[in-house]
Amino acid sequence: MAERDYTVIKEGQEDVMKINAEMWGFSPSLEDSAICMATTIEKLIEAPSVSRIIFSQRKQYSYDYEQTQMLVEIANLYKSLIRQKKMITLMDFEMTIASSTYLPSWRAELQNVVLNLLRNDPIGAYVELKRVIRSEKIKLGKVPLDLVEVYQEYIERLNYISNQLENTRLINLVKSDIEGHSIGDRSLYKRIFKPSISPDFIFTRLMVQQPIDAEEIDIYSVENSDVAIFRTNKDVKYLYHLTPPEFKISEDKYTLLDLARTILVEHKPREEEFLEPEKMRATFYNIGRDLLQELADNKGLELNQEELDELAKILVRYTVGFGLIELLLQDPKVQDIVINSPVGDTPIFLVHEDYEECTTNIMPSRDDAEGWATKFRIISGRPLDEANPILDTELSIPGARARVAIIQRPLNPYGIAYSLRRHRDKPWTLPLFLKHKMISPLGAGLLSFLISGSRTLLFAGTRSSGKTSLLGASLIEIMRKYRMITVEDTLEINSEVMRKLGYNIQPMKVRSAMTKGGTEVPADEGIRTSLRMGDSSLIVGEVRSNEAFALFEAMRVGALANSVIGTIHGESPYGVYDRVVNDLQVPRTSFKAVDIIIIANPMKSPDGMHKWRRVVQITEVRKHWTNDPLVEKGFVDLMKYNAETDMLEPTDDLINGDSEIIKAIAGNVKEWAGNWDAVWENILLRAKMKEMLVNYSTKENMSQLLEAEFVAYANDQFHRISYYVREEVGYLDVKRILFEWEDWLKRAIKELKLK
Repeated sequence: MAERDYTVIKEGQEDVMKINAEMWGFSPSLEDSAICMATTIEKLIEAPSVSRIIFSQRKQYSYDYEQTQMLVEIANLYKSLIRQKKMITLMDFEMTIASSTYLPSWRAELQNVVLNLLRNDPIGAYVELKRVIRSEKIKLGKVPLDLVEVYQEYIERLNYISNQLENTRLINLVKSDIEGHSIGDRSLYKRIFKPSISPDFIFTRLMVQQPIDAEEIDIYSVENSDVAIFRTNKDVKYLYHLTPPEFKISEDKYTLLDLARTILVEHKPREEEFLEPEKMRATFYNIGRDLLQELADNKGLELNQEELDELAKILVRYTVGFGLIELLLQDPKVQDIVINSPVGDTPIFLVHEDYEECTTNIMPSRDDAEGWATKFRIISGRPLDEANPILDTELSIPGARARVAIIQRPLNPYGIAYSLRRHRDKPWTLPLFLKHKMISPLGAGLLSFLISGSRTLLFAGTRSSGKTSLLGASLIEIMRKYRMITVEDTLEINSEVMRKLGYNIQPMKVRSAMTKGGTEVPADEGIRTSLRMGDSSLIVGEVRSNEAFALFEAMRVGALANSVIGTIHGESPYGVYDRVVNDLQVPRTSFKAVDIIIIANPMKSPDGMHKWRRVVQITEVRKHWTNDPLVEKGFVDLMKYNAETDMLEPTDDLINGDSEIIKAIAGNVKEWAGNWDAVWENILLRAKMKEMLVNYSTKENMSQLLEAEFVAYANDQFHRISYYVREEVGYLDVKRILFEWEDWLKRAIKELKLK
């Protein structure tokens, strides 16, 4: 064995000892192997600052801080005793001829305890010390008087070592169960030392062992991964425990993966290949699959198609992919993923649809973080360095899409950190928000009416309030006959899915407000370009900077009389005004181009343990004010959230028809002009239809009724039925429309059941 078969590296704030155990003739297991424990303690004597140990021998065996510190204590004690030579030599006793005969046996006992047992079996050393002390105390009553002092000194030194050992965390943990322990028995070590084991091509640490004294409250599967949710007494957050397929494969399959990865690593994709990630993944998947089959044939190992596909997916994930991050993103219940710096010190955190903030059993490494950053730089075509310490981009993998925000030095003094916002696989819809109580039926009906009326809307709220999801749900309310142009710096609106749903949609990707230079078109230029691309509704992902001027320019011209919709940060209508006018320097008169502001904010329970998203205001912006819309009553709430009823409720202004925006919409429709009752009935009709979808979905246990495909179909039917009824009876008979629409809905449900 080489003298220095280990290295100590810095990961975050930790000193990590990485030990190459490939040439060892024994298992790199502290709990199973006395030789491994002795060897490790010797290395810790040389490097006492280590806070984590990783052994590499076909797989990686990682022992965390608590386990490592137990061995560091033993190493420090060993080093201290060796320096105190009297513990071994008994120093300068004035030994009698008789007493000198005891010296060899005492020296042998001490050397066995200190030089041998203390390193490979410290529990055994403690047990042996207690046995020797008892034995010597019995002898003390029988020895000649001239030997009493010698015996007492020897027993005192044995007690000193015993007390030092007794003060260590290791002995304290097993002290109550130490009776009957035999030297060489490793059963107590197996209760204490439990490494996280991973294939050696995975840098990320995964705590595979389920936590002790934790309550399992949920379990489900994602692809071939197992997910368990635990409630622990140590943390108010739930524990999201992931067991991926690569941790459940056989040794033969692991050997194949290891060999295949070694070969593929030599053929790294070129930078230009990363610009088409889907094509690159498909290429590597096919190459990897063929390679795995060839290796399996050479080793006489039979793999069926399912096994081969699974191994090829794992191989892609750890070559051109993003490792365990991909498995988290493929869980539809995961909403946000956070990787804090310094990477390697803390686990990944996530926000779960059902259990909110969770800790995971996944601990990424510095190698992971740097490797991902390189890939994101290439995929996005945007810089990430000291001059540009912020990178906003998106990640698209099979089964998931996410917005990615990355920061690094000097903005982040501890290195790279990530935040990933997972996009829902399918667009949100107003009926889905209705089911989750984010909005009321009347609120959904009002939004549908306003969007059909081609109004200019801003969805506002704090971070993670759901404003972008609301915007996406609103797009489903635009008739599929009309064109939409989306302008985003990070592609969050799933235009590909909407195109497959039959929407006429054109996405435009512009430069991030936080990116300097580059080849991308600035956001304001992108918005102005959209106005020259014909009759279209304009959708702006988020208003952050200079694009505000262009957006309000688009609102003022009405994007050729179609809807102009955007999102912006702001906790209230006045907060939106303050940000637009005072922060972004848009003229007050331009702000009047906004017709409606919809505020969504997260609400918290009194105990602080739970939160939920709610639409809290639908406010119209009137045009008569001059300096301050708040003072001059330029903001009029049409609907407002009632905390007591947990419901978005109409205000008197809406009920009484005191809305300039709605009157303006009605003024363009012959039947509605001057007829508030007819307008109100149409809003209520839309509300009843949204609520009916939710009720039938619950009654028939058909969640697909609330998804974008069916909701868009249902909206089309509403417009068709409204047209036919108006042609037949001469006006929009809301009762007839609702009756016929519900009749259509029942037939559609029957057809779905037959499929």
